[in-house]
Parts: sequence; structure tokens; C-alpha cells
Amino acid sequence: MSAPTLGSGLLVFALPDLGEGLTEAELVSWLVAEGDSVAVDQPVAEVETAKSVVEVPSPFAGTVAVLHGRPGDVLDVGAPFLSVRPDGEAAPAAAAGGASIPDTPVAPHGDPVPAVAAAASALREDAGVPTAATQGEGSPVASEGSGNVLIGYGTPGGLTGGRRRPRRTAATRLAETVPGGAVGAPVVPGSTLASAPTPTPTAAPAPPSSGAAPGAAATGPTGAAAPLCVSPLVRKLARDHGLRLGDLRGSGEKGLILRRDVDEAIAARATADGADAAADTATADSAAARSVLQPEGTLGDAPDRDPRSGLAVLDRTPLRGVRRTIAEAMSRSRREIPEATVWVDVDVTALVELREGMKRKTPDAVPGILSFVARFVVAGLARYPELNSRIATREDGSQELVRVEGVNLGIAAQTERGLVVPSIRRADTMSARRLDAEIRRLAALAREGKATPSDLSSGTFTLNNYGVFGVDGSAAIINYPESAILGMGRIIDRPWVVDGQLAVRKVTELTLAFDHRVCDGGTAGGFLRFVADAMENPGTVLADL
Repeated sequence: MSAPTLGSGLLVFALPDLGEGLTEAELVSWLVAEGDSVAVDQPVAEVETAKSVVEVPSPFAGTVAVLHGRPGDVLDVGAPFLSVRPDGEAAPAAAAGGASIPDTPVAPHGDPVPAVAAAASALREDAGVPTAATQGEGSPVASEGSGNVLIGYGTPGGLTGGRRRPRRTAATRLAETVPGGAVGAPVVPGSTLASAPTPTPTAAPAPPSSGAAPGAAATGPTGAAAPLCVSPLVRKLARDHGLRLGDLRGSGEKGLILRRDVDEAIAARATADGADAAADTATADSAAARSVLQPEGTLGDAPDRDPRSGLAVLDRTPLRGVRRTIAEAMSRSRREIPEATVWVDVDVTALVELREGMKRKTPDAVPGILSFVARFVVAGLARYPELNSRIATREDGSQELVRVEGVNLGIAAQTERGLVVPSIRRADTMSARRLDAEIRRLAALAREGKATPSDLSSGTFTLNNYGVFGVDGSAAIINYPESAILGMGRIIDRPWVVDGQLAVRKVTELTLAFDHRVCDGGTAGGFLRFVADAMENPGTVLADL
């Protein structure tokens, strides 16, 4: 259902469900600013979920009116996200008494967010603005949408019938207003407004006299003159520097706020900030001097110290997004999966020589070592399918072993945002060359934070090349809810016995961690030995694949 244009003419886009049942997302950055023009499906923001960073497109076209949030804020799904004024819509005029009719946030399915819709509807009835209830079912409101879907919401265009709402009583409307008749702010779950005190209703002010002088500043509910500023550039300059127009004294005619007034306020604040910074520096130097003279073991007046070690706390970083997901997944894996580990040293000299020979003939199209290992892994899982299964809990609380057709091979990738595991879908149908292309593509997406939640949560078995960090082995943690993870260490020159003779060979270590509920050591050892033998004799194995 498309979003109706109500009262102020603003279409308010609520944060959609970004998939995987996530209930919140962290706002990384805005790609637009207030006053910018946006088109349907144009990306307007980047948000970080528990899975990845995704771009959120606008389902509406028009001018950005309000950005509901700042970078770093954690927003709840369904909360107001972006307000857009459709093209051709003028800015809303002030209602009686200077109170403006608020915009109505609209949920992804097109229905207004209840808490805000109730308050906005009450004020519109008082101001005489037609609503869906007063227009009746036969008065549809036209709006347009993208028709596209971003994991959980759609914005099909077309006409929608008005929704009939019960008329609110005077007592109800009065309870939802703040002094002067302005609608109270809606309580959005998780916002700081939820704990704000309830305002005390007061009588609405009398409407301004019709004989007021033209061009005079409008007065608000308390009788104070509203700031007089007509230039959008001056308003934007003040907003960019965090200045309130109501705090400025205009030097223009009848108190008109000019650009020089904003520039003077910016300069004055910069001077004040410089003085405050100097004072803070002096205070910090004094505190440092006191800490040097302070006897060891005393905490003094330090603002924040670790109670366990007594050391000063440098910073506190909440676990959010991918970091929180990693922590939860690793903890759950250790808590629920009774894992066991087997490992083996592998002579990969033949595999390295095979790849070097291919590189001399076709230097630009040679799969990497990891892609060959991936091909051997999917072949081994075909022989030992227990390691490609998982334990699932049924609705009645009982457990079952789930086996699937094919392999979605997860490739562990270290990124600036943490360790993520995008998966290659149906890796069992691909050659080493195709696997190499998919590994490179998914690694690039992971580094850029563009991997989708589906890419990061659909794996059935994980391959981890921790040898790139210069280590030989690792007791890896299984990627819950999978049943096994195979790790490969660095390839180094080591002394090795070949046909009774000591030689220098290329050797690596393979480590397999597996869920002991799905199989025993014989199955895990058989799979690991199959992959090791394939790496030691790649020509023979590849001929049969």
C-alpha cells in the first residue's frame, strides 16, 4: 500500500525490515541532506545491521524534509526514518496559534505509525484539515511508489482508499497536545522520548488578529515572536553550524535574520569554544600533575576506572552490528556444540608445482591454491555428507539431523568490520576456476560491507584460510549452526621424508573442527584424509572430478 499524503504534505518513510528478522539497525551515514531532491529508489542512507552494511533506497520522489536520526544512532524497525515532501507540494502553513500540523510516519506496508498518526489526526481535525475519516472511503489519495522490494517491504504505486478511523473525543485530543495546542511527540520504542515527563495541557491561544501588519513576525503559543528568516541559504548555514534561529538577533528590517548575523554568531561561538578548550587544557594539566603525586594504589578523583584492575578506562565501545553478531554466534557455538578437532600435516609440493605449471602457460587465468582446496572439500563432502548437515530443534523441543542437497561453501573473510563468512551457493556444481572467481567476488563484497544477509547466513560448511596471517594452525570455532569447519595454515618449506630420503617440501597443516553429535572420529578422519590425499596428488583427483 502506498503512503498517503496527509496534512503537511510530507510522506514519512519508516525504517523497513532489512531481513533475517532484524529489529534494529545502526545509521552509518546519510547519503542525502535536508533540502536535497531525491528520486524513487535513490539510495538515501547506509545502515549497518547485524549482518552487513546496506544502502536504503527512498520509496518516494520529492525533496528531503527531515532526516530522522544522526550517524551512530541505533534505529528501531518501523520508526520514522526519512520525511519527503513530494514535488509540487509547498511547505505547510502554520496552523492556528502558530502550531504546525505534523507529518505522519508511514510503516513499510503503508499504514501510518500508530503513535504518531493518532496525535497528527487529532490536530488535523482541530485545524479543519480533511482526514481519511472525514473524506470517507470514496476519497482515495494518490501517491506513487517504487514497486521494488528491499528485503521485507514493497512500495507499489496506485490509488489507495482512505482508512476510516474513529473520531477522537475532546478529552483524548487534549491529552495528546502540548501547551499551545501542538501535538505531543510520539513515543518511539527505544528513543529517549519514552522517559520524558508528560506535558500539562493548557488552553489554546487565540488566533492572531486579522488586522496584523503584513510582514510582521508570527507569534507562537507563548506570545514570543518566531524568528524571521526568509533565506534558505541562511537557514542552511545556521543548521549546518548547529545554531537555532530563535537564539539570533536579526539586524535586518523588522528583525530579519541576515547572513552576517549567522556569521557573527558562528565567530562568537568559535571564540567561546577556544576559551573553553584552553580552560579544559589547564584542568587536564592540573589533573595530570595530581596523578603523578598521587600514591600508588589510590583511585583519587579519576572519572572512570576499571574496578577489577584499577587502571583508567580509555573508552567503552558497545557491541553492535557485525561485532555483536560475531560475539553471539561464537558464544552460542561453544555453548551448544560439543566439538572435537583433528589435524594433519600435508605435503602440497605437487599442488604448488601444478599451479606454477599452469601459471607459466596461462598467467592470467590460474585458480588460487584455496580454490583447488575448495574443490577437494566439496568432493569430500559428497563422500562424507554428515559433515554437511546440521542439528536443528523442532517445535516440540526434540532435535533432528537435517541433511541438504548440495553444498553452500562458506569462505571466512577478515574485514575491517570483523570476521564474516559469505557462502558460495551450490559450490558442488563448480569447477576450481569458477570457485576461484566466486571466492574473489565474495571477498570483495565482504571487504566493502556489501554482502547481503543471505550471503552471510546460508552456508552449510566453512573453509578458513588462516595461513594468510602467518600461522600454522588454529582450534577454529564452528560457524553455528553448521557442523564443521576446515582450516588451512601457511605453506612453508619443511624437511620431509620422501621415498626414504630426506627432502625439503612445501607443507601445510589442515585442521578440522566438527560437531561430535553428527558423526564420530572415523567419519571426520576419513574426510580430512581425503582432502589431504587430494592436495598431495592433485592430478589424479582432478581427473576424476
